[in-house]
Parts: sequence; structure tokens; C-alpha cells
Amino acid sequence: MTEQSDVRQVGRRGLLSGALAGGAAVVAGGVLSAPGAQAAPRPAVACPFPRPTLYTREQWKAVPPQDPAGVRVEPFRPALIVVHHMAYPNSTDYSLEHAFQLSRDCQDDHMRHNGWNDIGQQLTLSRGGFLMEGRYRSAEAIRRRKQVVGAQVANWNSVCLGIENEGTYVTELPPAAQWRALVATCAWLCHGYGLDPMTALVGHRDLNQPGTPLATECPGNALYKRLPGLRAEVARAMGLPVGGGSPNHVAEDVPGTRAGRTGDHGPAVGPLDPTR
Repeated sequence: MTEQSDVRQVGRRGLLSGALAGGAAVVAGGVLSAPGAQAAPRPAVACPFPRPTLYTREQWKAVPPQDPAGVRVEPFRPALIVVHHMAYPNSTDYSLEHAFQLSRDCQDDHMRHNGWNDIGQQLTLSRGGFLMEGRYRSAEAIRRRKQVVGAQVANWNSVCLGIENEGTYVTELPPAAQWRALVATCAWLCHGYGLDPMTALVGHRDLNQPGTPLATECPGNALYKRLPGLRAEVARAMGLPVGGGSPNHVAEDVPGTRAGRTGDHGPAVGPLDPTR
């Protein structure tokens, strides 16, 4: 095993321990680690905001996973909520029908071309602001405060839940409806899982960091720069005290990491992930 693999394994073990202990993850100096007791989540209180509508796999007509029994459900909650962009075109069709087709197209791409068991992410958010269940059993797992292992962040899939945002946000920002839905979705997840949005909400590049072999620009430079604002808006929606939002953890302006692609999504699975 390489030194880099050792570092990744230690980081994953520390974060997993934090998830099992009930803490959110903390990022310091670009490296993720489990928090101490002082970072324990706040006690659950009555939800102060409307829960977003979640369209199920049945509603968007998902096909079954190749191996339903192979979809792994962990008994603990995720430690991190990861914001992605899909590196798909910035469609101007904001309809529910388009959103459902987006999920079907993404599932077909992941299963047919990537060879995965199912669609990779737990949640998909269209540019029209429609939130859809992704990987099989994700809605059930969220309801039961558990974690479905997806395929969306290389080497971190056991301990994080991914929200894929339709579009490419290297220079553009999500439309207003998608942003509002992203805030509501993150607030719903953080409240349900007992996570602090200031530490639990991260971008894909925070885990597959610039300068490493698994580097990505996801969720795009423009959207990544908005993540401090997202953390602040989510905290306010949850009725929590907030300043300007926690700062980002790695470079906010990074070049595309794959030749010929301007909207790279980045690596979704790695050798330390238990499923595909």
C-alpha cells in the first residue's frame, strides 16, 4: 500500500469514527478529520421549515439495480453532505418531465457506461428545482437516519451523501429555483441527520482535492465559491446562529482536471469504496 493510500485510509477511519460517535466532520488545512466532543451536533428540535418534496424512483420510473441486494445500507448516518454539479448542459427546460428524464438518463449512463449497480448519487436536483431520489433505498435510508453507500466521491462513499445538481457551474451559477431547492434540501438533511451545516456541507473537491491523483473541479468554480453562502442560508433556515458561513477549504479557482472537458464531475469511485 502506498503512503497516500495509508493517509486516505487513516482519514476515512477517523471520519467514520466521527460519524458513528454522532459528530460532524471538521476540515482544517484542507484535510478532513473527525471532530472532538465539542463538535457534537445540536439536539433535535421541531423542524422550523417545510420539508422539500422528494420524488421517488417509482415516480421517475427508475429501473431496478442490477443487484438490489448489493446496495449497501450502513446503520449509521452520513457525516458529510456533498454538493456536486453533474457537468451536464445548463438546460432551460425547467419542467418536472425534464427532471424525470434527467434521472433516467443519468441512471442509464451510470449503469450502462460506468458499469455500476445503479445510479451513483443518493439525490438529484434539476435546474427547475425538482428533487429526486437517486440510488435504490435512499429515501428509506434518509427517513431512518441511515446511509446508503453510493458512487459519487472516490474513496469516501461510505460516509457521505451526495446531491447531484443538474448543470455545469464552472462560470455560471444555478438558477434561482435550483438554489432555493438546494438550500431546502440541505436544511432537511442536516436537520434529519442532526448535522451542523457549517461543517457537514462540503463540495466534491473538498474530498477529492486539487493536487492529488483523484482531483476534481466539481462542483465547479462558480458554485464552489457560493458554498459559504449555502452554509449560512441553511443555518438560518434551521434557526441556528450564523455569521457569514464557514469558509471554503481548498482552492476556489482550479483548472479543469480532465483534458477536453470544461465541466468535469471528477472521480466517483475509488479502490477504497466497498460498492459501485
